[in-house]
Amino acid sequence: MSIEFLITALIVVLAPGTGVVYTLATGLAQGRMASVAAAFGCTLGIIPAILASVFGLAALFHTSALLFQTVKFAGVAYLLYLAWQTLRDRGTLRVSGEGTPRRSLFAIARNGFLINILNPKLSVFFLAFLPQFVSPAAASPILEMLAMSAVFMAMTFAVFVVYGQFSGLMRDRVLSSERAMVWMRRSVALAFAGFGLKLALSSR
Repeated sequence: MSIEFLITALIVVLAPGTGVVYTLATGLAQGRMASVAAAFGCTLGIIPAILASVFGLAALFHTSALLFQTVKFAGVAYLLYLAWQTLRDRGTLRVSGEGTPRRSLFAIARNGFLINILNPKLSVFFLAFLPQFVSPAAASPILEMLAMSAVFMAMTFAVFVVYGQFSGLMRDRVLSSERAMVWMRRSVALAFAGFGLKLALSSR
């Protein structure tokens, strides 16, 4: 496994995206343990995309416009749904108080999983990304890509956990200000809506 792959993978993981926004928002709303569940769900959500790219299934997204568009707009609809729920104080930034049931860790992880699995661009990304770093001398290119995928997933989880722990530490300061909460809620909703619009306008 080359140092070029490790550096490139780290840069990709560090870049803000829907998973980062979701993990940060979850940490602010429900604390550090909840942010770990969000990071775990987002990490699990990339497994289907990785397997599809490794075994060539992602090529279907290149050849089948209907399949690509179906999955894409399901993802767009889900991101817009998250944006709407956040604005209504029922989604990611819903703060649990007395008498308000906290979202379960399973529900938090499930939402993170859905965010990634409903993004067909992820499969196309891995299809283009992983083969660039396969050694020509590799005895089994598939095994090498699976190994790189495992490293990428570990990086994703570790970086997202760090993001989430940071947001969890900032939680008390943010929650003490109603103005800050309104600003954060609107910002997260706008981010989800923006990612949804970007996905809607994307092509294969």
